[in-house]
Amino acid sequence: MLVTGDNSLQLFLGWEGVGLASYLLIHFWFTRLQADKAAIKAMLVNRVGDFGLAPGISGCFTLFQTVDFSTIFACASAPRNSWISRNMRLNAITLICILLLIGAAGKSAQIGSHTWSPDAMEGPTPVSALIHAATMVTAGVFMIARCSPLFEYPPTALIVITFAGAMTSFLAATTGILQNDLKRVIAYSTCSQLGYMIFACGISNYSVSVFHLMNHAFFKALLFLSAGSVIHAMSDEQDMRKMGGLPPHSLLPMP
Repeated sequence: MLVTGDNSLQLFLGWEGVGLASYLLIHFWFTRLQADKAAIKAMLVNRVGDFGLAPGISGCFTLFQTVDFSTIFACASAPRNSWISRNMRLNAITLICILLLIGAAGKSAQIGSHTWSPDAMEGPTPVSALIHAATMVTAGVFMIARCSPLFEYPPTALIVITFAGAMTSFLAATTGILQNDLKRVIAYSTCSQLGYMIFACGISNYSVSVFHLMNHAFFKALLFLSAGSVIHAMSDEQDMRKMGGLPPHSLLPMP
């Protein structure tokens, strides 16, 4: 529904479905206190993002009187000079795109709303591979790429997207270097790669962003599963400082 929907209402319903499924998967070990906290944190941070997405979709409907993507994209150039009010010189299309970006930032763990992503590692490793490689975190990038004809009109929104992606990519990568937990390192790596995708959208290279999204889904899922194999072999130990001398014993997951 999220990917195949041809209107913003179906996209929103699929968006919320992905968030609910992710909450339940992170909460898989429901007897663990940390898993409970991580699931609730992921849900709350994503709800903050939805406070941007829902008004953005409502603004699209108010401005274009439709939720159909093809109609919205065809009419996007018409209201580009419309303003929110007489006392506030803010372009309507710019405001809508900024609100949609807030929703995408919450789902794709961009700077300011990235804290839920490392904590989501409390779930089983296959769940981490699913959430951080192919489903939840990529939904925001997909939404921006899906609405790319709308984002092309306000240059201010593209500048904000570019800076958000660049800052996320840099800060997440540098933070990941300081981690000792194997799965948290990979989680910060995911945030950094998502920053690259958002950055590509900000400079209007949507095809590059989606191409990297597809590549990232494959290699990051394999990386998580390989990490899970190593953690299982180490009796559920995730501290990388205690993983010396592993290559002879883990040739399959660590070629």
